[in-house]
Amino acid sequence: MMRLLIPIILLLVGLGGGVGAGLVMSGGSDNAAADTESAPEGEHAEGNDSHGDEEHADESDPPRVEQTGEGTEYVRLSNQFVVPIVRNGAVRSLVVLGLTIEVDTGQNSYVFNREPRLRDGFLRVLFAHANAGGFDGSFTEAAAMAPLREALNEAAVGILGSGVVHEVLITDITRQDA
Repeated sequence: MMRLLIPIILLLVGLGGGVGAGLVMSGGSDNAAADTESAPEGEHAEGNDSHGDEEHADESDPPRVEQTGEGTEYVRLSNQFVVPIVRNGAVRSLVVLGLTIEVDTGQNSYVFNREPRLRDGFLRVLFAHANAGGFDGSFTEAAAMAPLREALNEAAVGILGSGVVHEVLITDITRQDA
């Protein structure tokens, strides 16, 4: 019984520490320097208020929408994705990813309304990738990331539609070995 309880406790402590570190590190996302890095000056739009206060009422950092001059905008998903890497029945490491979706201009509320389905679809892809060994070794090489990028794009198109999604961007990725 204790052999099962210790890995679960370690996973929860690691997850809590990762979420806490993520919140501390993203706490300065409201300043202008962070916003201007990701979009050219004059083309950045603040988060859209049309998604309703009740959807993101308890979040201190709601998803941002950044517009480009090309008829697309970038919707950053509000929370990072945490994927445990399990080997021989034990959690050996955690992979933390941040994802952003490039969509047609004006589709941000459509994405926000379907975020739970998107998160579920993305987690299915990420877990399958982890179970296939996709996060082992040099997992950030272009050739190793290509199948993951393609699967994430397919999941987004399946949920949002091909006329909405242009691409799913991996904006942050890190692996913490135990």
